[in-house]
Amino acid sequence: MKSLCVYCGSSFGAKPVYADAARTLAGEMVRQDIALVYGGGNVGLMGVIANEVLRLGGTATGVIPQALLDKEVGHTQLTHLHVVKDMHERKAMMAELSDGFIAMPGGIGTLEELFEVLTWSQLGFHEKPVGVLNVDGFYDGLIAFLQNQVAQGFVKANQAALMMHEKSASELLHRLQTFIPQPSTKVLDALAAKTLLL
Repeated sequence: MKSLCVYCGSSFGAKPVYADAARTLAGEMVRQDIALVYGGGNVGLMGVIANEVLRLGGTATGVIPQALLDKEVGHTQLTHLHVVKDMHERKAMMAELSDGFIAMPGGIGTLEELFEVLTWSQLGFHEKPVGVLNVDGFYDGLIAFLQNQVAQGFVKANQAALMMHEKSASELLHRLQTFIPQPSTKVLDALAAKTLLL
């Protein structure tokens, strides 16, 4: 694994532990020679992880829409900064540049990015690992909600398992590094269900 896309908040959050976790993840990535790909911002947890990667001598690549760069939230000291036209192009390029994905604590945008790559994985559009760094129980509710979707028959257990989660950066990176993709059955399952209805 050469590069990881990290989704995280443009805010610092309510607890210092979130920024601490961003620095820890940055340290583990640099130690394992894994480059950072992220949204290109210099604010909140985005800025924290990028600055720590750079401070430790790692590679940090940002992808940011021109509109956000114009608002002066772009990080101008990155190893590479790609300026794109909109959010759709941003997410596509981030995914293309990355060998896997990690979601740290963040807001609605972080969740949207996480679930997009999970959906792509479920459909077999990519075979890259996806994980959440569950800092201080931040993602406990989301993990429980996903399990409820399984219990209610909307998500299969193997699909829910595509969202790996760990509290430790080193343990999460180990799981992503050793991830073995399984063939997607989502489309076949949908066709089978349709056949049963006919």
